This record gives sequence, structure tokens and C-alpha cells, in this order.
Amino acid sequence: MKILFIAPIPPPINGQSKASKVLLEALVEKNEVEIINLSKESLKNGVNSINRIFEIVRVFSEVKKRLSGKDIIYISLAESFVGNLRDIFIYALARRQLNNTYIHMLGGAGMKKILSGSGTMQKINAFFMKKLAGVIVEGPVNFEIFKKVIPVEKIHIVPNFAEDFLFVSDEEIAKKFEDTSVIKILYLSNLIPGKGYEELAEAFIALPTALKARIKLTFVGGFESNESQERFVKTIEPHKGIEYLGKFIDGEEKRKLYCETHVFCLPTYYPFEGQPISILEAYATGCVVIASNHSGIPYIFKNNVNGFLTESRSVLSLQDALTRMLDEQKQLVDIALNNRNTAAKQYRTKIFQDKILNILKPNNVLA
Repeated sequence: MKILFIAPIPPPINGQSKASKVLLEALVEKNEVEIINLSKESLKNGVNSINRIFEIVRVFSEVKKRLSGKDIIYISLAESFVGNLRDIFIYALARRQLNNTYIHMLGGAGMKKILSGSGTMQKINAFFMKKLAGVIVEGPVNFEIFKKVIPVEKIHIVPNFAEDFLFVSDEEIAKKFEDTSVIKILYLSNLIPGKGYEELAEAFIALPTALKARIKLTFVGGFESNESQERFVKTIEPHKGIEYLGKFIDGEEKRKLYCETHVFCLPTYYPFEGQPISILEAYATGCVVIASNHSGIPYIFKNNVNGFLTESRSVLSLQDALTRMLDEQKQLVDIALNNRNTAAKQYRTKIFQDKILNILKPNNVLA
């Protein structure tokens, strides 16, 4: 089958581009796929440069040229207002093929404001979306958002995944929890406003000296700008036990880092957060998780089962979670094993790929 695949492809790596890459790998096995890459240079949202305007214009031009003869069109949706305008324009270009078009919402509540309102943008989106073949969402949050404009039978929930190479054995989990005299905590995500990384650093810095001595906190991820990076590095530099490893880590290097980590922390309140792949990666690698009660996280995380819940935007709540983690060290290995087992049953790459391929089968789009 001939497929037009409109989605961000790494680099840069984020949850949306990683999910698109994994799905693409399954599609190209038995289908003829043309790709229109939606990735942008900057981590900032919206149109933030002349180059980004040219990128968007290029996307429209490529869509117009490549629509003809396609059996299926797959679109990975944006969530910002500007991104939604881009997607509406793509719907308009593909208006005669919307019955063969699937959209995929890899993210959080960015569309909630648009689709829950009664303004012009809601009406335009509803006009096009009701003609689509279907929409794929990560979980119940986005299901509730889209059922306002699309028949529920066209909405399909497909949770995210952790890549196969990350999954660890019981022996690997046992090994890293042999020594918990210093608990190693990892933050691995983009370091952008709303992700909670500044609050995490502040919470660690404010801990009593005796507690800080029992923690090693590591940050990995990209910043919006060099200025943001320099400011953060300057903030943490004077404090022993906290470090920034760099913008990017992947493959065996990332697996090794997770395997040396006891606790993964993502205290996000990012408005476009969905179901963070990084949390599922932490499960696969046998990590306890500290996470916020935000967006799609409650559907993959339970307090005291997968780790410790923290309130969004709260330094004090993060300090409490860190203190609990230290007080309840004996429970950590059991939580880590449970997380790995949960990921192995529910969040494998093949499960993600097969569910999406099966969504497309009723219309005999894919062989």
C-alpha cells in the first residue's frame, strides 16, 4: 500500500518523534511509504524564526505534491495554536482523501482548549475531523477531548512504549539495588519550561546537608537556548551531588545510565505533556519513578505502586517525595521489579506497532 507519513522524525529526539520513528519502522516493512518530516530545529513551541516559517511552507508544498495516489495518509498532530493552523491547512489540502486519513495525538491537553470551545477554531477542526477515518490517542484524557468532535467508534487508544533494548533482567535490577547508600536519581527529558526540572534542582539544593549526601541527581536533556543551559549549569555548579550530563544520550549509553539509576524523576506540568515515554523507559529499566499528577501520567502511574507522587510546580512536594524515597529504601527494589514487569506486559514496541496496524485493517488499507 502507498502511505503518506506526515510526522516528526528524529533528530531532535522527543516523545513525538520517537513514537513516529517506531511506527514508521513497522509501516515500511510491507508498504511503500513517503515521508514528510515535521521536525523543527528548535525546542521552542510555535513559529519562532524565519526558518520555521520556511519549514512550514515546505511542508505544505510537499503535501500538495505527494497526496496523489495514496491509500492512506497518517498525520502526527501538533498541539499549539500555530501547529493546529498548520494541521488545518493539511486537512484542506487532503480534503478529498480525509476518509483515508488517520491523525495521531502524541501529546497532552494542547487540543483541549481548541476542541472544547465553541469558537471558530473548534468549528473548523470539527468540520474536517468528522470526515477522518480515525484518530489515535495515548489514553483516556485525549479520548474525552476528541469525542466532542469525532464519533467514539473512530477514536482508538494506543498507549506508548519502551524500546526493546532497554528492558532489563531481574539480575540487572538486583545488581543496581545492591548498594543504595547513595540513591541515584535521573531526570531525562527536554529541559524546557514546564518540565519541572528547575523545581527538582531547587528541591534537592534545599534539602538538609545530611540528606543531600545520600543522593546523586543527574540531568540529561536539551534546552531551548544556550542562555537557558548556561543559567541552569551556573545554578547547580556549586552543589555537590548534582550534575548535567548533556543534551543527548541514546542507545547502549542510555541503557547503561538507566541501569545505574535507582529512581527516575519527571515532575512535569508541561502544557503539551501526554504519556511520557521516558517514564515507560524507566519502568523497563527497573527504576522507581517520582512523577507529577499531570495530563496522561495518572493512567500509567499509581502512587506507592510505581513510585512516589508529587504535586505540580511544588518544590516542597518534591522535597517530601525525595525524603520518602530515602525513608522507604527497602521498598525500592520491589517497586522497580513491579515496574519492569508492568512494562513488559503492557508497553512493548510490538504492542504499540500492532495496535496501530490493526486499527488500519478494517478499511483494508494495509495488507
